[in-house]
Amino acid sequence: MGKKKKNMKYSGIGGQAVLEGVMMKNKDQYAVAVRKPNGEIEVEIEHYVGIAHGSKLLNIPFVRGIFQFIDSLILGMRSLNYSASFYEDEEEKETAADKAFNRMFKDKADQVFGAIVLIISLAIAIGIFMVLPYYITSLFEDYIRSASFMAIIEGVLRIVIFVLYVLSISLMKDIRRVYQYHGAEHKCISCIEKGRPLTVGNVMKSSKQHKRCGTSFLLFVMLVSVVLFFFIRVENPVYRVLLRIALIPVIAGISYEIIRLAGRSNNILVRIISAPGMWMQRLTTKEPDESMVEVAIAAVEAVFDWKAYLYEAFGYEVDESWMQD
Repeated sequence: MGKKKKNMKYSGIGGQAVLEGVMMKNKDQYAVAVRKPNGEIEVEIEHYVGIAHGSKLLNIPFVRGIFQFIDSLILGMRSLNYSASFYEDEEEKETAADKAFNRMFKDKADQVFGAIVLIISLAIAIGIFMVLPYYITSLFEDYIRSASFMAIIEGVLRIVIFVLYVLSISLMKDIRRVYQYHGAEHKCISCIEKGRPLTVGNVMKSSKQHKRCGTSFLLFVMLVSVVLFFFIRVENPVYRVLLRIALIPVIAGISYEIIRLAGRSNNILVRIISAPGMWMQRLTTKEPDESMVEVAIAAVEAVFDWKAYLYEAFGYEVDESWMQD
């Protein structure tokens, strides 16, 4: 292909792994590519403008991250539901509860159900990663008098619980395949941002770790919470729990700015800050096979003109002879 491109350049695309597939988003458009049970690749292209679309709030640092976080949750749930629809049991009968729910909400039933699942999932996540570490740490209040030391213990415990959670679900066969598709997603973006043509061969040789990964974002959330809870304290136990819940948008906003900076810069400070998240990605990304990479490439090409990007960012046109793996 000629001279190698050493410096990665921000492309603006991002995505996530889904069940037997990959979702890729570029601006207001996203595509979900899924490998169906019959082996074919199905691609759905949709638009998602975000809950704060057009608002000046999206230009305010630390505030925009809150909306980006919510949008990522909504879009992620939609993409997962779409991919799962290909693997649902067709013989499963509709229950009385299903019929009542569908009658009540009619054509909005799927959206309402998705919102309920999202709210329950968030509540469980808050309980496990925010409230549980505080509760366990509070059991030692009679033995540890230092509030600062207690805050550090709580933060370390929160990170340990997060790592153990990631490790435990990685043992599940279905999750391991999702992690492989996660690797395929990263490899596609890394390939493009390194200035290489998007072919199966080039993608397979690219890195499965990326600084803008959601795993890194979640780890930043854990680390930022340690710092905030260390300096912001209240005495009342009930207020402590409420404070941890109330500060989640603030934590998400700060974490988003860090991950945003990491995706646009490669200086030594950014590499140091990104290192823990890159390490965590060794747990949440696995090497994909070529069939998985094909799915990820299909998702990219549905919403992103990578050839035009390579010309604009790296200054060369793609020769069709480079497309031969």
